Amino acid sequence: MYGFGDLIAILKKSPKKIVFTEGTDARILEAASRLLASNFLKPILVGKEEEIIAASEESGFNIRGAEIIDPLKFDRLDEMIDMFCELRKSKGVTKEQARGILSQANYFGTMLVKMGIADALLGGATYSTADTVRPALQLIKTKPGNSIVSSVFIMVRARATGDNEVLAMADCAINIHPNEDELAEIATEAAECAKIFGVDPKVAFLSYSTFGSGKGEDVDKMRNAAAKAKLRAPELQVEGELQFDAAVSPRVARTKCPDSAVAGHANTFVFPDINAGNIGYKIAQRLGGFEAYGPILLGLNAPINDLSRGCNASEVYSMAIITAALA
Repeated sequence: MYGFGDLIAILKKSPKKIVFTEGTDARILEAASRLLASNFLKPILVGKEEEIIAASEESGFNIRGAEIIDPLKFDRLDEMIDMFCELRKSKGVTKEQARGILSQANYFGTMLVKMGIADALLGGATYSTADTVRPALQLIKTKPGNSIVSSVFIMVRARATGDNEVLAMADCAINIHPNEDELAEIATEAAECAKIFGVDPKVAFLSYSTFGSGKGEDVDKMRNAAAKAKLRAPELQVEGELQFDAAVSPRVARTKCPDSAVAGHANTFVFPDINAGNIGYKIAQRLGGFEAYGPILLGLNAPINDLSRGCNASEVYSMAIITAALA
């Protein structure tokens, strides 16, 4: 399993720039201060320079050397407006409308990534997931072959042996009722993300049924989604539908599905809907002793991630490293 030291080592070989859209937030400033003390990830803080400097002085964090960009004073604003209008021409957006929209930090920061000024973006410490995802969908768009943005949580638990147990759980934050094709896409994207953390993904499509032990539309959906994931990524180890015990317990797997290479050893879990996913990762977090990193957004042309409004500075720092590593 990769730890953050491994991700940092990757970034040191190819340093990145990351946009923080809430430049005056104390948690962002503390994380930016830590990043500035390193040489692998340069923060760009969006906001009015005098307000950001005042906030940093008030909170006691040294952000000397940070790049601060005020949307209203940006020297390439006209170029950004033209690009924005082109990207949104199907909506008939005028230059005046674009100027107003780009005064909003979430849209402005996303355009910095689109223009290649930054490699990644992290936002949402003070606004909703939708306010992070919407500009990304409109401007960055999904990768070729992808139809949706989804999410994954990377779950990490220390073991007595000194290494970490790492799991991936998807989609626990974005898609409420994904269909079969969307679940297949979620699975392949989650598996690719898991690899960044040193996981050799073994993907289980979870259900209340194992190989037809239960009946119903929800069972059929997960079975069919697993089959579509195998067609989408034949190199992946995928199984489904599986109950959770059959997915993780070798003893149960020997009884319920002895011929499966994934059952009993799954480490990448695809939930049938957001209810199951959100409940599942939080059970692992609160009762299983796992640290939860995410939601990590998947399927976009550039790494853009959302913070929880209840996050602390340490979580901002960790998510910044994860987000940049995806670049």
